[in-house]
Amino acid sequence: MSRAVMSSQQKIAEKLTILNDRGIGMLTRIYNIKKQACGDPKAKPSYLIDKNLESAVKYIVKKFPVVDTRNNSQQLSQLHKEKQEILKNLALYYFTFVDVMEFKDHVSELLNTIDACQVFFDITVNFDLTKNYLDLVVTYTTLMIMVSRIEERKAIVGLYNYAHEMLHGASDREYPRLGQMIVDYENPLKKMMEEFVPHSKSLSDALISLQMVYPRRNLSAEQWRNAQLLSLISAPSTMLNPAQSDTMPCEYLSLDTMEKWIVFGFILCHGNLNSDTAALNLWKIALQSSSCLALFRDEVFHVHKVAEDLFMNIKGYNKRIADIRECRETALSHAGPLHRERRKFLRSALKELATVLADQPGLLGPKALFVFMALSFARDEIIWLLRHADNIPRTRNSDDFIDKHVAELIYYMEELRAHVRKYGPVMQRYYVQYLSGFDAVVLNELVQNLSVCPEDESIIMSSFVNTMTSLSVKQVEDGEVFDFRGMRLDWFRLQAYTSVSKASLNLSDHKELGKMMNTIIFHTKMVDSLVEMLVETSDLSIFCFYSRPFEKMFHQCLELPSQSRYSIAFPLVCTHFMSCTHELCPEERHHIGDRSLSLCNMFLDEMAKQARNLITDICTEQCTLSDQLLPKHCAKTISQAVNKKSKKQTGKKGEPEREKPGVESMRKNRLLVTNLDKLHTALSELCFSINYVPNLVVWEHTFTPREYLTSHLEIRFTKSIVGMTMYNQATQEIAKPSELLTSVKAYMTVLQSIENYVQIDITRVFNNVLLQQTQHLDSHGEPTITSLYTNWYLETLLRQVSNGHIAYFPAMKAFVNLPTESELTFNAEEYSDISEMRALSELLGPYGMKFLSESLMWHISSQVAELKKLVVENVDVLTQMRTSFDKPDQMAALFKRLTSVDSVLKRMTIIGVILSFRSLAQEALRDVLSCHIPFLVSSVEDFKDHIPRETDMKVAMNVYELSSASGLPCEIDPALVVALSSQKSENISPEEEYKIACLLMVFVAVSLPTLASNVMSQYSPAIEGHCNNIHCLAKAINQIAAALFTIHKGSIEDRLKEFLALASSSLLKIGQETDKTTTRNRESVYLLLDMIVQESPFLTMDLLESCFPYVLLRNAYHAVYKQSITSSA
Repeated sequence: MSRAVMSSQQKIAEKLTILNDRGIGMLTRIYNIKKQACGDPKAKPSYLIDKNLESAVKYIVKKFPVVDTRNNSQQLSQLHKEKQEILKNLALYYFTFVDVMEFKDHVSELLNTIDACQVFFDITVNFDLTKNYLDLVVTYTTLMIMVSRIEERKAIVGLYNYAHEMLHGASDREYPRLGQMIVDYENPLKKMMEEFVPHSKSLSDALISLQMVYPRRNLSAEQWRNAQLLSLISAPSTMLNPAQSDTMPCEYLSLDTMEKWIVFGFILCHGNLNSDTAALNLWKIALQSSSCLALFRDEVFHVHKVAEDLFMNIKGYNKRIADIRECRETALSHAGPLHRERRKFLRSALKELATVLADQPGLLGPKALFVFMALSFARDEIIWLLRHADNIPRTRNSDDFIDKHVAELIYYMEELRAHVRKYGPVMQRYYVQYLSGFDAVVLNELVQNLSVCPEDESIIMSSFVNTMTSLSVKQVEDGEVFDFRGMRLDWFRLQAYTSVSKASLNLSDHKELGKMMNTIIFHTKMVDSLVEMLVETSDLSIFCFYSRPFEKMFHQCLELPSQSRYSIAFPLVCTHFMSCTHELCPEERHHIGDRSLSLCNMFLDEMAKQARNLITDICTEQCTLSDQLLPKHCAKTISQAVNKKSKKQTGKKGEPEREKPGVESMRKNRLLVTNLDKLHTALSELCFSINYVPNLVVWEHTFTPREYLTSHLEIRFTKSIVGMTMYNQATQEIAKPSELLTSVKAYMTVLQSIENYVQIDITRVFNNVLLQQTQHLDSHGEPTITSLYTNWYLETLLRQVSNGHIAYFPAMKAFVNLPTESELTFNAEEYSDISEMRALSELLGPYGMKFLSESLMWHISSQVAELKKLVVENVDVLTQMRTSFDKPDQMAALFKRLTSVDSVLKRMTIIGVILSFRSLAQEALRDVLSCHIPFLVSSVEDFKDHIPRETDMKVAMNVYELSSASGLPCEIDPALVVALSSQKSENISPEEEYKIACLLMVFVAVSLPTLASNVMSQYSPAIEGHCNNIHCLAKAINQIAAALFTIHKGSIEDRLKEFLALASSSLLKIGQETDKTTTRNRESVYLLLDMIVQESPFLTMDLLESCFPYVLLRNAYHAVYKQSITSSA
């Protein structure tokens, strides 16, 4: 009993647990010193790279560990100034090495204790004890190798101690031992081989116990296939039977871990390789599996070279050296294909497993072991590939280390992980019942049948039985949190108590108990530690340290259409990265977190870009097909049909017949695949990946893959719409609105179909993009179709109208090219007829059309400003003419004194042309809105039509503004009122402004007769207007008068009556003229009066009759129609 008490007091289980965790923490800190502080020039302490301190540092390294600081003051004088800073900045690194030394001391002490207690090790029986022991040995070995790889270790320790000595007058108390340790472990494995001679028996026993596990795990894919490994459906009758094994924890134990145990273990106790055949066989199998092992993260250990160098200096090891060389050749030639076939098998096995479990999640209960085995096997193969792909020997074929299908394997791992997380409660229910209904009963029987069972051990095992018996399904249903960590630690302690020599209850004599307890521990983990189990068996955080290979794998995955559906695996792996951090090294947490975020962001962004590019290609194809249906393409077909009827032969006989739209849909063969088919297939695969998870959390940041696609679609749709206008600033060419609308609709149809692949709100994309296109600039400050079309219509079409190349034809409601010497590059009718203006309204919407109107009004306001200047120049003459319209002689005399008469008429005609274009745009907008929102438009129209005459003008203008935005014509144009009211003349009173407005109308009225002498002023009944656009004066006069007198609060009717009196008086005067040149187009100009009255809501025909005899108008119409017939004849 005293022996048992002594062994329990040693606390072997507790020490193994603590030291293993601390060992990983120390490895993390040493790794960071190597990679960050010493590997990265930016993060390196300045003292190690300062040229002024270089000689001093070299001297310290050369004399390390004994540095004579007194007799070398010249060499070390530079350091003397920096001693305070050196002490401060190197403290973290120095004390990390001190911690390593203390860790080494604790490990040595525990290994000696284990040897003294003659602990029995067998991985199949006392699994936790053996695993933790082997882990500690390998962690200790790895740590010392990692320390020896830090090139600046002597400089760091020596500098710190020198600074300490200078500041405090003595060396740091830990320095002598630390310096000696660094010197002793220059060649760490050689030193440790000597150190482990006394531990050889315990270590070899633990390693040889792997002969029951390791060879069984290290099989070829063919052997796995023959055994139908991991298959749930190979034996349907046993599908519901629980997956059982005598060595449950060993089934999902990492192969990589076991190989490290064997390789490092037998290097340390190499004597067994000569004396024990089982040890030699294990060693050979491990050496043949890999050409390099992972030390820690991306630090690798080239095992064959190191082992050969170590054994070269030992007598009698020639056979072992030959074995190593033979194993190296085998590893280089056979390991690559072996692992490639394993990955191929695992892809299909995991796919089957994930598919079956997705359909029948209840199988996760009995077959949980299969899931964790599958995850562990796949994880081992991926890590092997990653490690070897980054360390390929140059002489070897690299094809075995490039796997374009690795994404598929990672994807199915993630799918299994997702099943475990999602159906955790299902597994809990199953194993709670298993523990209470079966495990507790069997364990109780085993305990009862024990021949000897000391009191302490009996109490522990009874507590196991009681804990399991008390479990119930109701606890799962109530959401109770289970915690079996205490029970697992008690079993670990019990293993330590019962594995020492001369223990009252020796576990080596009761292996069934050990195996049963290992199974029970696995079952408890299925209840309370599923997340930890997932990390243990499928953590891929190592990718964090292989960024470039990771990115390369991702790009290979995207390039292969059949693999792109698995590309979501890469962002999902980024969620693993934080699991590789350790609390002993908090400073790396931020660095790893940032890397996980940047990689995840990059992967999702690339996936969205790829999907966007595919969608763009499909849109391009669909726009091409849609373009074939445009009316302009049917002309040739109609021509051929007409010629066929009239039996005319056109074209060459050998000319191929043009394919009709729709031919692409006719398939002669199912195997025929078009480019569009390939694009749709590739898109559906990639969209599956983007739609796989709604969001994923990386380092407390939530990523939503679909949002990446949405934002990319918005950007591309915006660029595509602007691009499809095909606007060329140099040649002033632009796509017809109807053609752009057809292309946009084709584009939108494709984008709407994306909702079949991904759960995104494509309507939101349309709203965001199309609404931005109705503004002058989009959210990125780029020009929109609104600004492009506004500029084109103002600067190109309307400018050519002003130049006399284009005329507005009221009969056709379009602008038409006139036959001139210089041919225009575009046909105005194709851009301004009803269908094109409706298409423009559809594209720009009410906001865009409002911007177009405002731009037009800005041009009008600039013309009005010029007109006012001309009025000011002639103000005295006009004032007299205003009151002398009934005195013909005086009027004639005054008229001769007027200047810039032609300029006034030209500017008024330009205003009329702009307003005519605006009326076309407004009419088109009304037609479009009447189709989209008929009830709203009719309500606005009703509102406008029933404004009482006595309504305040401000209220009326608000109604007009609403009506104008809906495309309805108004008596007073609100946009024009706003544009003209913004003109503020300095030093001119409101009364003066009003007078100028009145005189402007007088100026226009008295100038009208001069139009009769213009050859181009002839009225054409066919177009219902004049070729020089003077018919547009009617609209200009009415709109300008209404706007100006609204601003100046005058009577619009009175001013228009005055205008009519002056105009009719002036026109009647030319009836008496005898000069044919002056009266050339007198009748055509008479008609302007009729047009002005017809256009005006304020003037009536009765009023006109009182000023201008209707008979003259009738005769005028008769004359122009007669003249038109004569001309055409």
